Formats: sequence, C-alpha cells, structure tokens
Amino acid sequence: MSTPTLHIILFASLASPLVSTGCANQSGKGVALFIFGNSLNDAGTNNYINTTADFRANFPPYGETFFHRPTGRFSDGRLIADFIAEYAKLPLIPPYLQMKDGEEFIGGVNFASGGAGALVDTYKGFVVDFKMQLKQLKQLKKKLRKEEGKEQAKRIIKEGVYLISIGSNDYLMPLVYNPALFRSISMEDYVGMVIGNITTVLKGMYKVGGRKFALIGIGSLGCAPRVRSLTRNGSCSGEANKLAKLHNVALTSVLAKLEKRLQGFEYSFFDFYTSGSKRIQYPSKYGFKEAENACCGSGPYRANTTCGGKRGEKEYSLCRHPEKYVFFDAFHPSDRANLQSAQLMWNGSLSVIRPHNLEALFKYEHI
Repeated sequence: MSTPTLHIILFASLASPLVSTGCANQSGKGVALFIFGNSLNDAGTNNYINTTADFRANFPPYGETFFHRPTGRFSDGRLIADFIAEYAKLPLIPPYLQMKDGEEFIGGVNFASGGAGALVDTYKGFVVDFKMQLKQLKQLKKKLRKEEGKEQAKRIIKEGVYLISIGSNDYLMPLVYNPALFRSISMEDYVGMVIGNITTVLKGMYKVGGRKFALIGIGSLGCAPRVRSLTRNGSCSGEANKLAKLHNVALTSVLAKLEKRLQGFEYSFFDFYTSGSKRIQYPSKYGFKEAENACCGSGPYRANTTCGGKRGEKEYSLCRHPEKYVFFDAFHPSDRANLQSAQLMWNGSLSVIRPHNLEALFKYEHI
C-alpha cells in the first residue's frame, strides 16, 4: 500500500464571491498570529521534515496562481491563514521550522503540518502532530524571552491569536485505510478521543499564556473529490459527514466549557460544515463553476492524489482556471475558496463564526 494521502479540507460559504484581497478593517495593534494544525494551515512546515511527497506540496503546480512557485502550501495560491494575516495587517507568517537562530520575530509563527492529527498515531512518523506543535510553542516562548525580554514575550504570547485547524486526518485515515475500525469502537467514542486530545492541547496553550483561540470546524468530509470517488454512485459519504458533525458538536461544547472554567479564555468557532455544504450544493451562487471535480489530479472527479506527478504516478490533469473550482486538488481548496473562507472568518455573522469573529478577537485586549 502506498503512503497514506493527506487529509481533506472543506471550506465555508460567503455572501459575495467577489472579494478584494485588500482590507480596510483595523485590527489590534501588534497582535501576533500563531497558526497550528494540518494542511489547511501548513505554509511549508513539511518542507523541513523527513517525510514523503504525499505530505508535501513543494512542487508545481502548487502555488502557481499567486506565488508563481511552490511554497509548500496545499493550494494553487494562498491559505486561509495568509488572508487572515493580511486582514490583521501582518506579513505572511513563516513556518516555525524555517526560522533561524537569532532571526527577528515578525508577526507570528506557523506550526501547522500537512497530515497532522490530534491523535499522535495519525500518520505517525510523517508529520508534526498537534502535541508536538504545542512543544514547539513552548520552545518559541523560551526563544522570545531570551530575545525580547520576559515581559514582552509574555505580552506577545498573551495577546496573540491562535488559529487552529485539526481533526480531519484523525477521521479520514481510518475511513479510507481502516474502515473496520468503526466495528470495534463507536463513532461517538472515537470522536471523544480526538476531542480529548484537542482539549489537552488547548489547555496546554492556555498554560503557556495563550488566551485567544480561533478554531476551524471540520467541513463535510464526505463530499470532497477523494471521498466522493470511493462511494458507489459518486455521492457524498454519509459516514464521513456524520463523523464531522459529531466532532463539531463536541468541539463547540468543549470550547464553551473552557470559556467558563479558564479566566480570560476567548474563542471563535468557524462553522466549516454548514457553510461548506451550501457551496458544494450551489457553487454558482458563490462564483464557482465546479464543486465535485478537483482542478488538479487524475481519474474520476480528479480524485487521485497525483497532482504534480510526484506521488507515485506522473500523469495528471490540470484545469485552466483554478478560480472556477472549489477544490484545487483531491483534498484542498483553491486560492479563491480560501479567500472567501478567510473573509467570512474575519468579519462574518454569528451564523458561521461565533461567538466572536476574528476581527473582534484581534481587537480584544487582555488587562
């Protein structure tokens, strides 16, 4: 069996498909952005670890429409986090593993690793898992204390916004490679394990000093090209979508409890599932022409993860207009889809981003 492929990402809806990449919104002054999770957020972490091409996007055509070169981002262009950084008037946030000793801290750090899960065993040995990302945050705090001083380091960590996307891989790995797992453990119990690990890491980030957390919920996993291609008639996988729903309900419950129990804990939850499902059903309403087929890949729905020809099979197809596609490859959104999701997270309504949007989270100051 070949090395497991990366996890699936879905996106959210937006009132208007045509959004300027500029932003006149004013955010909190000097607030850093710390980014964690999986390939939805990975800006090149996996370029710096010993892994395989299945867990990398450092080859063409990734990055073709904006950077005009591959950067390690799993998209034809930018990620949600890149747009959030722009809205917050920050530069592109570099991967933690890219930073060199003595390098000046500017704007934030990206710890996310494509394929990472909340469970340590998810693609173990190929990725930087969520708990390891927490360890790296602790290392960063020590570095900041040394270079910026104790009080400044404390302020940077405390006032920063922690953008997190995690969990999808934990469900997709068994669904795709070990479906028998759910005959020995209930979906509810499995989701409980994933949420338990996420809760532990969130508490760890709080202990380090973090106070403002932006969680991206799991999208409708069963409707992405790769998972769709595995069903009998190309429809969405009900089993995968059920897991996503269970996860999101459990996560929102945990976040509400943490807000009550941990002094100063503020959070934002992005409802990827509901808004993403709307876009899959009605792509033209949001400025897309294609929501079932990927722009880059091979086979039915271009669902084979052959984009770039570096993952075992060299032949693949590439669409001419990625901006017309919801998915750039079998798992990941296009630059345009990421842009729309980011703006919705920044200043969207309570129907998709709650109880605070990110604009409010950046402005909020702890005393």
